[in-house]
Amino acid sequence: MRRRRDERGSAVVEFSWLAILLLVPLVYMMLGVFDVQRASYGATAATRAAGRAFVIVPDGVSEDEARARAFDAARIAMRDQGMELGDDELTISCTPACLQPGSTVTVTLDTKVRLPLIPDALGGEPPAIRISSEHTEAFGDYRQAKGAG
Repeated sequence: MRRRRDERGSAVVEFSWLAILLLVPLVYMMLGVFDVQRASYGATAATRAAGRAFVIVPDGVSEDEARARAFDAARIAMRDQGMELGDDELTISCTPACLQPGSTVTVTLDTKVRLPLIPDALGGEPPAIRISSEHTEAFGDYRQAKGAG
């Protein structure tokens, strides 16, 4: 005589395994997308804040002080998004000259966002996604030249 197997309760087990197999990668992907989006917002805000901070310096301020103010503004904007700004990630260039009437200031930020939950113990360069942002701010044709020093 053959005994019939009772299959009651196996749907819960199958559903649980299926949920784990599908939800874990989905949650990981969402964490990565959220980190990249946060860094993107931070980079956009940082370049915009740095450009404005560079252009609106008071009279008698040197170009070096304007750059320092721009870097501070960018650091604050990135920190608002929970990110840290490295010293070599932000560049400021002026065309044709800085703090002169009619010139433009271009602020560029290039950074990398590490993928979440990947330990450093694996060795090598950790996987990351490159984020870049650029903002151009006009100094204005009818403004007084600054930073003569």
